Parts: sequence; structure tokens; C-alpha cells
Amino acid sequence: MGKKQKQKQKVTLPPALPPDVPDEDIVPSDEDVEFVDKNPAYASFVSRLDTQSITKHVNRVANAKEDDLEALYEKRLRRKTLENEEKKGIEVDRVDALPIKTLDGQLYYKTVEKEAKKPETSDKEDESDEDKGAFKLTKAERRAKLKKKKKDEKKQAKEPVKTEEEPKDPQSEVLAEVREDLTAAEVAETKQHKIAELGTALLEDPEANIKSLKELLSFCNDDDKAIAKAALLSSLVVFRDIIPGYRIRLPTEKEQEMVVSKAVKKLRYFETTLLLSYKAYLQRLISLQPLPEYNRVAVRCLCTLLDAHPHFNFRENVIPAVVKSLASADDVVRKLCSTTIQSLFKNEGKHGGEATIESVQLIADLVKIRNCQLHPESIEVFLALSFDEDLARSKKAEDDEKRKNKKYKKGKKSEEQVQTAVSDKKRSKKELLSKTRDEVNADYKAASLALDEKERRRLQSRTLSAVFNTYFRILKHTIQPDATRFKANATASGASLGGHPLLSSCLKGLGMFSHLIDIDFMADLMKHLKILASGTNLGNSDSSLTVSERIDCCIVAFKVMRKNLDALNVDLQDFFIQLYNLILEYRTERDQGEILAEALKIMLCDDRQHDMQRAAAFIKRLASSSLCFGSAESMAALVTAKNLLQKNFKCRYMLENDVGGGSVSGSVAKYQPYGSDPHLSGALSSVLWELNLLSKHYHPTVSAMASSISKINTSSNQVYMPTVSPQQAYNELLLEKEQFSIKSDIKLSNKRKRGNPNLLGEDESSLEVDEEALRKKLSEHYTVVHDIVENEKLRRELGLTTLSLQVHEEYKKVKKIKQEGSKQKKRKQ
Repeated sequence: MGKKQKQKQKVTLPPALPPDVPDEDIVPSDEDVEFVDKNPAYASFVSRLDTQSITKHVNRVANAKEDDLEALYEKRLRRKTLENEEKKGIEVDRVDALPIKTLDGQLYYKTVEKEAKKPETSDKEDESDEDKGAFKLTKAERRAKLKKKKKDEKKQAKEPVKTEEEPKDPQSEVLAEVREDLTAAEVAETKQHKIAELGTALLEDPEANIKSLKELLSFCNDDDKAIAKAALLSSLVVFRDIIPGYRIRLPTEKEQEMVVSKAVKKLRYFETTLLLSYKAYLQRLISLQPLPEYNRVAVRCLCTLLDAHPHFNFRENVIPAVVKSLASADDVVRKLCSTTIQSLFKNEGKHGGEATIESVQLIADLVKIRNCQLHPESIEVFLALSFDEDLARSKKAEDDEKRKNKKYKKGKKSEEQVQTAVSDKKRSKKELLSKTRDEVNADYKAASLALDEKERRRLQSRTLSAVFNTYFRILKHTIQPDATRFKANATASGASLGGHPLLSSCLKGLGMFSHLIDIDFMADLMKHLKILASGTNLGNSDSSLTVSERIDCCIVAFKVMRKNLDALNVDLQDFFIQLYNLILEYRTERDQGEILAEALKIMLCDDRQHDMQRAAAFIKRLASSSLCFGSAESMAALVTAKNLLQKNFKCRYMLENDVGGGSVSGSVAKYQPYGSDPHLSGALSSVLWELNLLSKHYHPTVSAMASSISKINTSSNQVYMPTVSPQQAYNELLLEKEQFSIKSDIKLSNKRKRGNPNLLGEDESSLEVDEEALRKKLSEHYTVVHDIVENEKLRRELGLTTLSLQVHEEYKKVKKIKQEGSKQKKRKQ
């Protein structure tokens, strides 16, 4: 007992543990850091520690009780002893193998695994029996026995081959296929449920569940197309909702080394994972865009992301992908891209105008690469741009600021003169207030993505130059001869659309932005428009301009002239001549009536005064052409003719039936119905006999308009302002044409019906007309008339050429006579 008490007295208690302090609150002092930096060998043992095993042990034993720990250690020892007993084999003789000494000082000898006892073969038993027997086998008997053994071995080897070649049950194969299909459907359903769960979790709490975004994006690479599309669309919804309203800037290395709070760490982790996953998502979309199965889904995702967040990172990768799809043959894809780019142009407050200039320059490059062989929607997006109002506002703002600064300076000088005894404290306060106001204004501009006026003007000038470069490139492409255009289209990438698909939208844009064109380019623009309106130097192939496109060129020329009256002095007589000739070439079913009505309004109705000869020529041509036009086109032509008659008093003599077209004083030229120049047509010597036929037109509005024109008083000089424009008249009759139906108003007396019952049937049969025969006759008639007009033109050209040749020959003869006379004089001298 005494020994035990002494041992108890010797036992000392362990030192008390330090107080529990959380790891976050422990901050090393500067002295400790300097000591470790100077003495790296002092802390070298820390780098050699097995951190993985320590963390595993700590996690396992962290919250366990003492009894549980003892039970756990006992189980571990039992398991090790059992494993060692199982692994024990035959111990090798200690003389043959060297032992292994452990750190504990114990010796271990190598062991060999036990081999299972093999049963003795029957051959050995036979041999032992034979050996044990009294009689031994002869050589012949041994040979026969060996042959039998070989035969038996061959038979045993052939039997399993026969069993493998046996046909399988077809029912089992079908069942296996059905099981595979069922398992594939179940797997797809589980994947869809998983995608839905991940998407809802991200939308509920993005910062907490941001880790699941990578798992969601992993489904975008699935082999099943349906699952991949569902993952792409669900991730689109997630990104559209969780992307912040600012550009993310990743922290630098120095910023990462700094000690920050938990909230900052959490925000940095969220932003980095979001940005990296967004980059991977965009790369996947761009890689899937060329594939026809994923084309629509990929383009829809790119367009929605660009429309919702044009300010966010990787915009320079999204805009080229969207602009590239403008050249797609799919109408749905092209419409999506055009609407997205138009929304970019209209909502510049989201991106400050930088996305606008990027997209405009990319569209200009696309037109150049494809050699103007694109769908019109690709440059119709330019019509959504706005330049005039913004530039005017910026100029006004600059003027106002200059005035305010002048007033402020004057007021400041007067205050300094009056208040000379202002203290320094008040001045310092004013300076502080001005500085704070400037800082607040700068922060507000940065937050609202508002650019300075100078920067905004610079961006708008760049966009405007890119737009006009595109328009002028299209005009030059149309003026090219057929051979060069064919070569260019052959070298251009993509299928050729034929003709000039971008010309109509180009002319619309020029008409809209003509007030912003530089004056130095006006002469070249009007020259190109004259060539296009005349249709010369364009060849006679299928790529020549249509009547509607040529009329549109005349309209654009007038718009450019009217918006730049102060800077231009251009003679538009050539465009009047082209319109005068194009009215004859117009066909109702082939050409566009809206363009013709717009040309009549801009070129003839909007001008206050016209030359009398020109006005009379247009009145006569419109009246004669309205006999062949449709109801809407004829109504627009008659409205224009009425307007011209009301403005030009002397042209009203064409309504009289006297010989020579009325009492016009002076010599009157002979009327030429197919003349090319309105000034030389001699229309004043004609009579508007077409109004008598038009007053009996099948459409009541056309007949009423014709009768109202014929009733205009020729004696009064009063000018009547028109209430309806040609465009309004054309649109109204188009709407009425859908509900209008021709009714034959046949009034028969009751006596005829009673007296002759078959009379009604005879009248109905007489009213029936073969429309196809009439169409053929009318087409033949108009082809003959057209041929006559062309023959007359050719005869005129032949006459001019013959005259020029005769003049040239006479000039040669005179020149020869002069040369001979000079030679004779020299000889005499």
C-alpha cells in the first residue's frame, strides 16, 4: 500500500488548457511574422505535417464522447487482428529469408499464401495402380490407351463450343431492349427533375446556392438533345435574373492577399463563380450556334442575354455572334437578331451607346464581306437609330452652359467688387460645397451610365460614318456593270440572293438621315441617284432595277434636296423626266402602289408652283394612265391631277372641248402622247377626254372624283387647297377594295318579266363575259402599243446617230479642203 500511495503522490496534474478562442479572432502579431520570416527553419516541421490525416481524425473525434471513443478504438484493433489472421500464410524457413525489424524493435518474417490442395488426377491413380499391380502393360496397349485419352479430350473441348453457338431466345432480346428504353426514359426524367431543382434553388437564394450553377451547366453538355436544350433554357432564366446591374471586376493578387471581412469574401466568391460560369455558358452557346439542331435555342439565349444585360462582361463576344446570325436563312433566327439589335439602338441608357457603335461597325463589315448579298432586315435596323434630336440637344446644352458661365463670371466680379471684406472661412466652405457637388454629379453619371456630351457626340459621329459608308457601298454595288457584279457575287461567301436586296432599305435610310450627310458628298450622291433612276449603265440582265426602285430613287433625291435647301442648288429636271416616263412603265400587279403615291405627293403635290408645260404633261399622263391602273392607283393619280389643275389656272383650258385644247394664247406645240420630255409633250393642245370614261368607272369613288374634276370652273382664278393627299386616297381605296363587290344594277319592269319569262335569263347570259379571252386581247393590245413606243424610241436614236455621222463626214470633207488649200499656198510660196 505504501508503494501505491507514493506513486499517487508522484503523479502530477497536466497543465491547464488555454481558453477557447475562435480561429477568426486569432491574429498573429507583427513580431511573430517577422521572426518566422527571418527563421524559416524554425517552422519547417509544420510543412511536413500530414494535414489530411489530422483533419480526418479531428473531424471524426471532434464531438464524440469518451465511451464512444473507446468502443471505436476496440473495433479498430479487432478489425486489424482479423485481417492479419486472414492474411497469415505459411511462414518461410528463417534460414531462407531475412527478417524485417520495425521501429518498435520487433522482428517479422515473410510469409507465403497457402495454396489450395489440388485433387490427384485419375491418371496418376491409374499409373500407381499399374505400378502396384503384378502385371505390366505392353507398348501396344499403352499406345491404344493414349489414343483413347486424346479422343476423349477432343470431345470435351468440342462440347462447350456447341453450347455457345446455340441461338438465343428472341423474347429475351426484346425484353432487354425494352428494359434499356425504360431505363433511358427514367434517367432522362430524373435529369429533368434535377435541372428544375437546381434552377429553383438558384433563383431562391443565388448567393447561398451559387455552387450548384456548375452542376446545372454540366447538363448542357449532355448527349441527349432534349436535356441539353432544357438545361440551356433553364440556365438562361437563371443568368437573366441573377446577373447584377454592373460589370464585375475580379480582384487582383494584391487585393486577394489583403485581410477582408466575411461579407466581402462571400461577395467575391459569388462574383468569381458567376463570371466563370457565365463565360463557360457563352462558349457553349457559341459552339452550338452553327449546329442546325441547336441553332434557334442558342440564338434565342444569346439575344435575350444581350437585350437584358448589354452592360455586362463578355459583351464583345455576344454582339458578333448575334450580328453574324443576321445573314441566316432561317426567318425566325433573323427576326430575333434584328429585334434585339433594334432594342439596343433604342435603349442606349443601358450601355451608354458603346454597344451601338460596336453593332453598327460589325453590320458594316458583314455587308462588306457578303458583298451586299443579305436580307433587307440586316440594314433595316439602322432606321431605329436616332441622331437629329440628340445632336440638337447637345448643341443647345453647350450654348446654355456658355451663357451660364458668362453670367456666373459677371456676377462673381460684381460680388467681388461690392463685397471686398468676405472672410476666408466662407470661401473655404463654398469650395468644399462645389467639390462635393462635383463628386456627387460624377458618381451619379457613373451609376446611370450617362456619358459626357463630347463623348456622346464622338460615338454618334462614328456610328453615322459607319452607316453612310454602308449605304454608299450598296449604291456603288448597284451601279457596277453586270460582269464585275457577277465576279463579286461568285467570290462572296454564301448563296447569292440575286438582284439588289439591300437597295430599298438603303434608300429609306438615306431619305431618313439625309439632313446629316456632309455637303461634300451631296454631289456624288445626286449623281448616283440620277444613274439609278434612269436605269442606264446597269445592263439588261435580271439584276436591273425595277420600276418601284427607280421611283424610290427619285423620292430620295427630292427628300435630300428639301432637307438641305440652304446648302444645295441642284436642278431636279432629270428626275421629273424619269417620273414622267416611269408612269407609263408602271404595272399594278408587279410594282408597289405606295411608292408611286408617295412620289406623286412629294414631287407634284408638295411643290407650290410648277412650270405650265410640265404640269399639263403630268395631268394628261396621269389621266390617261388611270384608265389602265387599279382603283387605288387611279384614285391617287386623279387626286394629283386635281391638285395640279387647281394650282395652275391655265391648265384648266384642257377641260374645254374647243379645237386645240381651249383658248390658249400663242403657238401651241403638237401633242405627243409618248414623248419622253414633259416640256416637249405639247399637252396643252390636248383635251382631257379620259375624264368622260372615268366618270363611268365601276368604282363609285373613282367615278365621283373624275366627275368633280370635269366640273372645275375655268373662269375663276381661285386656288383650292386639297384636303386629301395621294397616299391617303390610295390607302383608303385599298381598305375599301377588300369589302367592295361589283353589282350589276339591272332594272327590269314587271311587264317584261310577266310577258317574257325567258328574258331575264337571256340578259344574264348576255352579261356573262369570257374573262380569259378579254385578258388575252388586252395583253396583245398593250404589247403592240408598247412595241410601237419602243420602235419610236429606236427610230429617234437611229435618226440622231445618222445625223451625227453625216455631220462628222461633212466635217472631214471641210477639213480635207482646208488641208489641201494650205498645201497649195505653201507650194506657191
